[in-house]
Amino acid sequence: MLNSLISGMPVGSASELHCDRSRTVCITGHREKNILPYKGDPLYSDITLGAVKMMLYRYIDMAAERGYTDFISGLATGADLWAAEYIVRKKQIDPRIRLIGAMPYLRHAERFSRDYAALLDYVEKNADVLVTVNDDPDIVYSKHGGAAGLYRDRNYYMVDRSAAVIAFLNEGSFASGTSQTVNYAYRNGRLICRFGINDVYGLIDRAGADLRSIRRETAFLNNVFDTVL
Repeated sequence: MLNSLISGMPVGSASELHCDRSRTVCITGHREKNILPYKGDPLYSDITLGAVKMMLYRYIDMAAERGYTDFISGLATGADLWAAEYIVRKKQIDPRIRLIGAMPYLRHAERFSRDYAALLDYVEKNADVLVTVNDDPDIVYSKHGGAAGLYRDRNYYMVDRSAAVIAFLNEGSFASGTSQTVNYAYRNGRLICRFGINDVYGLIDRAGADLRSIRRETAFLNNVFDTVL
């Protein structure tokens, strides 16, 4: 058994995860640095990020409404950890919900900012299960050699254990890990429930630049999980 370098929590190997795939959703999405603000104006950066989170939260709620109980996060910065943080809160009012954290490798968070490292620490301490897809404690990511596929392996692992995917994926993001995950899910017949930055901008157009109004507007979105378990 390994331990997280961030929280010290136990981390199992990927093969140790047991979940009912039919009731499991994995979550993938862009990192914060790749999210352009509404109207290209930096003054709207906080509102844009808030709207992305509101959409993400609503999609998680939709999944739970359709009977999904296990949620896998890849624990990356941005959408992965925002979703995981929300699922931790949701677990407190719905005991059926489980949060599964899937690391690509043990040292994946070495370059996280202080804020994201703190968020990861909180998420890990409140997750139900933590696993790493590569259990070599010394391996680090490299664009060359055997370590080049660490994130791809994590992405495929999440899809293989899920019936559906929640994705925050922008149009034209062909080279992103999120796109890689969604394409793999599509090839393997998973239910894909996705939204992009243009959907977020449309939400702001309708609700205005106010997070409370944006949250209320998400309540009117139709449930995209149209497959009954």
